[in-house]
Amino acid sequence: MTLLLIIGGAVILLVIIFAAMYNGLLKLNIRADEAWSDISVQLKRRLDLIPNLINTVKGYAAHEKEVFERVTEARASMLKAQGPAETGKAENMMESALKSIFAVAEAYPDLKANENFKELQAELVDTEDKIQASRRFYNGVVRDFNTKRKVFPTNMFAGMLGFNADREFFEVDEAESEAIQKPVEVKF
Repeated sequence: MTLLLIIGGAVILLVIIFAAMYNGLLKLNIRADEAWSDISVQLKRRLDLIPNLINTVKGYAAHEKEVFERVTEARASMLKAQGPAETGKAENMMESALKSIFAVAEAYPDLKANENFKELQAELVDTEDKIQASRRFYNGVVRDFNTKRKVFPTNMFAGMLGFNADREFFEVDEAESEAIQKPVEVKF
């Protein structure tokens, strides 16, 4: 009878541990999905603002066609991107293109004084800050999820529970990071 109680207690303890591992992994997986959704919302917000910014700047800098083409191309890449890796690459293109737009704005003092431009620029800066915060939050949740999957004893059961792979971080690769950090050259 005592042996049966010990075995029954051990089984119940294992079920509780197994359920806790599963629930922990599931919660982190859902939080990662939610965090990715937050990034998508902020990227969409930025993409909605860009045509307005481009039209405002175009009025002042009609001969800066190449800058506008780069921004339009970057926007199209952002719209087509799927998943963290592709989105990260498109994000790098967009940051570089936006940097060019602001460099053009620096060359046109009248544009910098334009209320529409100031408002759009403030909205983009706010959106960029939100994207960075969302990216940090997403990467933190992904780190927690990936860590939980790999630590003992969860690592022994994660595959059986359906959590077979690490989640991808949303990163800037080194080559594109260097391109973003270079100053934009505007020639007239």
